[in-house]
Amino acid sequence: MSSTSTAAAPTVEKAGSSGLALPIALFSIPLGLAGLGGAWVAAAELLGASAAPAELAYAASAVVWAAFTGIYVVGAIRRDSGRFKVDLRHPLFGPLTAYIPVIAILLVAHYAPSLGQAARWLMYGAVAALAINAAALVAHWLSAPLEEDALHPGYFLPVVAGPFIASIGLAAVQDHAAADAVFGVGIYFWLLLGAVITSRLFFGTPLPQPFKPVLSILLSPPGTASLAWFAITGGEIDQLQGAIGAVTLFTLLIQLFFLADYLRLPFSSQHWVFTFPLAVLGNIGVRWSAGLGFDGWEVVAWVVLGISTAAILAILGGTLRDCARYLFGRQR
Repeated sequence: MSSTSTAAAPTVEKAGSSGLALPIALFSIPLGLAGLGGAWVAAAELLGASAAPAELAYAASAVVWAAFTGIYVVGAIRRDSGRFKVDLRHPLFGPLTAYIPVIAILLVAHYAPSLGQAARWLMYGAVAALAINAAALVAHWLSAPLEEDALHPGYFLPVVAGPFIASIGLAAVQDHAAADAVFGVGIYFWLLLGAVITSRLFFGTPLPQPFKPVLSILLSPPGTASLAWFAITGGEIDQLQGAIGAVTLFTLLIQLFFLADYLRLPFSSQHWVFTFPLAVLGNIGVRWSAGLGFDGWEVVAWVVLGISTAAILAILGGTLRDCARYLFGRQR
């Protein structure tokens, strides 16, 4: 879905040279960083881990999100005032426009204790932006039918994972009635869209090899639903949480059969698609282990969190390496 170039920096330059604003797919970077921060918040709360990793990840996410949003908006204004509208209606990139409000929700949720009374209003603003974005997307899909092969798991972002993340954010500002309501929206579209996307993956043409990472997004609906229900219930494992957890576990089992394909992919900025599902797995791994409280649960929680964190840091390291090569190459 993003450029298939071998580094993030060339991807941005290539897009810019063709008259586009910052590629919307690159917002997977601050989303992954915010997700990593959330996993380490769970570790700080339940495993007694230092708060430093969470704060560092969220700070990095906030800086990158603010920079990317500024570049995207300024680039859209300077090059084409209708750029966002074009992206919104794009059959591949359209759903990714939800990155901007979704990341804002995660950041406001984390910094809510420091924002005081403003946190609730900022959260309402971010959730409203997501709702408008999602409604515009659904209206476009209904009025301009898509080619089946254009569908991909990224379509879950605005109307499934987005509402579940909004539910987490609203619970963070103590509006539990609204959190329950938007959780219902996520469930509705998960059932509705899940069947359509699965049908496309089963019976449509195979995804192009560079787009294979988007299959990891199949983990996001059950994973974010699990985290949202933990936020609503205060960490309780009830019957609904058990059902969602089983779906998440089965989806993870399916992903393991793609692992060899993922490892064969040449490294690119597309790998950031993996980071949010990985972070969600680390987060629910900690919360589920603590909720079940079995003997040795702390070890299991640390192992899951460690694997998740190491994979995300490896992707970050690869991106920094390729950016350095690109910058040094241009100076020669």
